[in-house]
Amino acid sequence: MSRVQLGLNVDDLDTAIGFYTALFGTEPAKVEPGYANFAIENPPLKLVLFEGAGDNGTINHMGIEHTTPAEVHTELDRVREAGLQTHSEGEAHCCYAHKDEGWIDGADGHRWEIYAVTGHADTAGSDGPTQQACCA
Repeated sequence: MSRVQLGLNVDDLDTAIGFYTALFGTEPAKVEPGYANFAIENPPLKLVLFEGAGDNGTINHMGIEHTTPAEVHTELDRVREAGLQTHSEGEAHCCYAHKDEGWIDGADGHRWEIYAVTGHADTAGSDGPTQQACCA
């Protein structure tokens, strides 16, 4: 299964958690200092909130979450064959997770993260080239 990811910058994490819990009828899957994410089943969406990372209500980044690293690499191969530019492929530690990921240059300068979570991390992390887009 895959689902679209939307990362939003928020001014007040607790207020945003309350709003999105009511809107989608589900509790966050993970809450850490300055960070929360929701694994919403209907509609299939991974909603990620970043407190104080940018102007309130702006997009932090977008992505597509996959179940396995193999799916990530298949998708990255597909978009590369379609002529899209990919970056920073491989293992990463960000957003309180260990991931296998890649980034795609999108329209109007927005980058898309294609990823699969491979494990939990106790820190936000920001290693490697994903630092600016992930947990910024």
